[in-house]
Amino acid sequence: MAACVAKNPLFPFWIAAFMVAVAIFGASIPPLRYLRIAVPALGFLCTSALSLAVSINFHDGAPSLSFDGNQSVIIQVCGRSLAGLTSLLFLALTTPLTQIIAMLRLFKIPDILLDIMVVCYRTLFVFSETVHETVTAQSARLGYATLPGSIRSLGALAANLTVDVWQRSCALNIAAISRNSNGSFRFMEQSFSNRTREVSLSLTIGVCMIIIAMVVS
Repeated sequence: MAACVAKNPLFPFWIAAFMVAVAIFGASIPPLRYLRIAVPALGFLCTSALSLAVSINFHDGAPSLSFDGNQSVIIQVCGRSLAGLTSLLFLALTTPLTQIIAMLRLFKIPDILLDIMVVCYRTLFVFSETVHETVTAQSARLGYATLPGSIRSLGALAANLTVDVWQRSCALNIAAISRNSNGSFRFMEQSFSNRTREVSLSLTIGVCMIIIAMVVS
């Protein structure tokens, strides 16, 4: 991500391609799964790029579209965003949260921030489980058979989801307090046999990418 700040507008795209290749071929992430996870973010990126390239002008009360964006700036912004996205996807798809927290604890990150990360991470699964259960129940009652029914079902889903997630979060807090959980969350840290070699290799590749980014700039 640090190498994405290169002034060369095309260099971030090479970083993105490299991170995708490492995730798919190095970490053995299935390409279809990687694409399914990246599609929502890519859609947002395409929409943002379109908003930078297109502007709406109002002359005599009539709106008109004009393509007056700076192409080099648009390419540079999109490239940096894409490179940052692929870097974060690589981290999220290859590194469990427990290992990320262990690394952050080595850097003396406050425990309260790490606890918030754990709670938010757990809440995401609660949120996903609630959505799945509600949609399944609605589909069994033909809630999405027609367009008006789909709109009503989505409205009910949004209304019930807020209350349900809030109640489950409170239950999670009560369960933690009942176990006298007055300290930070602790996990068993995994030990790696080739830790020094892997860290050295990762640092070397990262430093090389930053140096190349400075050279091509």
